[in-house]
Amino acid sequence: MKPMVDLHVHSNCSDGTLSPAGLVDYAMEKQLQAFALTDHDTVQGLPEAFSRAARLREQYLQNGDLSGADSVPEIIPGVELSTEYHGKDIHVVGLFIDPENQTFQTYLTQFVESRNLRNEKMCALLRDAGIDISCEALAAEFPNSVITRAHYAKYLFNHGYTNSIKEAFERYVGDHCPYYLPREKVTPAQAVEMILAADGVPVLAHPILYGMGTKTLDTLVAELKEAGLMGIEALYSTYNPSNERHIRRLADKYHLLISGGSDFHGTNKPKLDLAVGYGNLCVPASVLEDIRAASKKLLFTDMDGTLLLGDSTVSPAMRAALDRMTAEGHHLILSSGRPLPSILEVREQERLIYPNMLILSNNGALVYDCDKKRNILEYRICAEDIAYIVHAAQTRGLHIHGYTDTEIVCRGMNAELAFYTRRIHMPLKCVDDIAAALPEGCFKLQAIHLTDKSILEDFRLSLLDYCGGRIQMIFSNEQYLEILPAVAGKGNALRFIADFLHVPLSRTFACGDAENDISMLQAAGTGIAMANAPEAVKKAAHIVTAKSNDEDGMLEILEQYFLPH
Repeated sequence: MKPMVDLHVHSNCSDGTLSPAGLVDYAMEKQLQAFALTDHDTVQGLPEAFSRAARLREQYLQNGDLSGADSVPEIIPGVELSTEYHGKDIHVVGLFIDPENQTFQTYLTQFVESRNLRNEKMCALLRDAGIDISCEALAAEFPNSVITRAHYAKYLFNHGYTNSIKEAFERYVGDHCPYYLPREKVTPAQAVEMILAADGVPVLAHPILYGMGTKTLDTLVAELKEAGLMGIEALYSTYNPSNERHIRRLADKYHLLISGGSDFHGTNKPKLDLAVGYGNLCVPASVLEDIRAASKKLLFTDMDGTLLLGDSTVSPAMRAALDRMTAEGHHLILSSGRPLPSILEVREQERLIYPNMLILSNNGALVYDCDKKRNILEYRICAEDIAYIVHAAQTRGLHIHGYTDTEIVCRGMNAELAFYTRRIHMPLKCVDDIAAALPEGCFKLQAIHLTDKSILEDFRLSLLDYCGGRIQMIFSNEQYLEILPAVAGKGNALRFIADFLHVPLSRTFACGDAENDISMLQAAGTGIAMANAPEAVKKAAHIVTAKSNDEDGMLEILEQYFLPH
């Protein structure tokens, strides 16, 4: 049987009928690999579900039954938040949330207080209509539950005020009934932000159910993507094939993860079953694995002056920490002004070889997928601009060179190249005309002056009138002026990679020490400047390390944000 998951499930802690422990048992019966407990506006059922799963695994292991222990489903900590958008009730599911997050807990407390106030007023209206009901009576009849309209409807049916739960909604607690009061709700965008604050993955729940027109739904998804939405439910109990195709197209358009679930509520939704919905639902385990990967963090690190020691090596302590970090599922992205072959050389020599690894090279003009061995982002300076810039440098007697994919393209060896190639070990391609040797352009040009940075600064100013709108020029150290396409840069490449991996910017960390790192530090959710960085870089960062790169200053960041305590 193909492994299946269900990423939208409710317990009796909100408006389901099974207890959290009962859900674990039922999920085992359904042979689910994992399920997400996503009660409405509460996480109080999670401890019971975790405890039940842990006890079951322990019992199997004590009996030496490894396959039985493996059959206990994984519990994904989740929540479903109710929000309002242009008068419509919109739900946002959070997966892999940290239920102990203080900001999130404060929000839930305020949410429950708002709901309690609404419930007091609704009970008063129903009592005025001759119905014997109170918040205390509801709490007694549905203990340990977040009271929703489903509980009102069941109470009215149980006490003989209606002949069915459906009638209770139609006469008393439906949207347009005189006894229903909406409570103050947050917007969907605010819910997305709250889930991100709890380190969760925000997913737009069952969008087809909202009855929006195609354009309105597209607008909503676009707004939520801007707020940090990471996924959308394309697999759902009531969807037909056309519905699924529609949502998958939206997911492709806005580069969102696919999620799916039954929205199981037990007997409160008759005939809708866990895992299979109304019989045709199937959420493969691969959906969960994609979401799990996106729930991790990204660490973008510059190399020289940041990750590497002064001798261009990685210390054993740093390598061990990176090994642990990536074993936790977090991503390391080497982010350098160096050309790609030089970064790959260091990666190999220092054994920084991890799964799903991307490299940001040439200051963001090139992003490379190590596993697939292909470029996934490229920006080049055109041959015409190369010709102008090289001629301008040569007129000033200033060293400049470009790059093919594997070579340094230059006029010939000199003191500047001898200095540069101490660390950048690439073959030279010596030519009379650098631009002619690069007819398809190149990712960057490099101007070097070993003794006087002001000469490079003057050269930078001289280029602005001709091609300032097409290129950007930044210093990677006092001797190197990097010239690259205007659309490149480490900051823009960071944004591209975060979207490519479906990871919100709030979970991106960037470490650097030089001017060419500033855009990356500013784009990241958390920008970190090394203690050895100049003041301008420190001002652009959220955090400054206590130690320099030669003292493994980045270790404090790994230990605080990436390694289990």
